[in-house]
Amino acid sequence: MSDTNPTGLDAYKPAEIAHLVETAGVAKAGLSAAQTLTLAVLAGAFIGFGGAAYTMVMTGADAGFGPARFLGGVVFSLGLILVIVGGAELFTGNALMVMAAVDRRITLAALLRNWGLVYLGNLLGAVGLALAFGLSGLLDGPMGETAQTIARGKAALEPGAAFMRGVLCNALVCLAVWLTFAARTAAGKILAILWPISGFVLLGLEHSVANMYLIPQGMLAGAGVTFGAALSNLLWVTLGNILGGAGGVALAYRFAYLR
Repeated sequence: MSDTNPTGLDAYKPAEIAHLVETAGVAKAGLSAAQTLTLAVLAGAFIGFGGAAYTMVMTGADAGFGPARFLGGVVFSLGLILVIVGGAELFTGNALMVMAAVDRRITLAALLRNWGLVYLGNLLGAVGLALAFGLSGLLDGPMGETAQTIARGKAALEPGAAFMRGVLCNALVCLAVWLTFAARTAAGKILAILWPISGFVLLGLEHSVANMYLIPQGMLAGAGVTFGAALSNLLWVTLGNILGGAGGVALAYRFAYLR
């Protein structure tokens, strides 16, 4: 691939990004089960740290106040920054692997194997971090009250709303991941992550891995959310995340650049 960009920007061109994303998908599919699960557990914890930071930022703030939510989105970006720059496997970002599957560079079985292992690992990492915060005592005070409010709000979402918020959310998350492939430096990758992720939090959209942390965090704080309500939210948000990332971003860019 040529390093020369006719726009003059020090970034990879969109067609080059498409090839980089597809090649990364092949590499992800080639990881062993132990590697995949370990990196997925880390990613679940990383997103959980972003969720914890968001919870603390929103403590004492009006949850409907846009500037406060934007600040919450900025600190929540910590999670994806750790995933991308630190190196980990995130289910929502791995929706982009569909590009490699459609072009038969990986099999459908390999794609589903990766998604299954990464989803499980993300869940273990996120719930494990929620348990750690529960034992820390931090959820006994004002942060815990905010955690309860967040969890109750997510559990109360109707399936259709949870699904569509999941679609919109992962379109932005996968666009953030896509933009990181354009950047040639760690600083560039961080800036590429910041705005799409801040935007989805600001807009109140739903991210399955974030909810793997935020809902258990609220339950541990005493939110009274049932396991059934938590699982329902995760189901519909996950399905929406798959459609928004795999269909709304991966297949659209594959059609545009890799046909």
